[in-house]
Amino acid sequence: MSAAGVGVDLVEVARVRTMLADKGAQVFDRLLTPDEAEYCRSRPDPAEHVAVRLAAKEAVYKALQGSEAARGIGWREIEVVRSADGRPDVVLSGVAAQRAAELGVHRVLLSLSHTHEAAIAMAVITG
Repeated sequence: MSAAGVGVDLVEVARVRTMLADKGAQVFDRLLTPDEAEYCRSRPDPAEHVAVRLAAKEAVYKALQGSEAARGIGWREIEVVRSADGRPDVVLSGVAAQRAAELGVHRVLLSLSHTHEAAIAMAVITG
């Protein structure tokens, strides 16, 4: 197993909280899949969970870069899900899935962490 790409991103929770206050449902609809939005809305502080998902999506996006087409990957083409054992996992669709296939990606390793102030994600794609 070798790394085909790495990405990391940090998102301030206060910025997401402001986005949610200003734009509300539009943030959920534009940036998250329906399942992600449902999960985030079910949490006591949705902003923390939206922030960590945005960090994850950006980290995966960065890991998949390297072609002009990859720049067209959309927010909802990278979905953060929970594996059966509770670990974060990623489901790719559309241009993101096409780019992963081009790179021969077999797995996306994802690590997430967040506090009330910040959310961070690191993605490693393996081929």
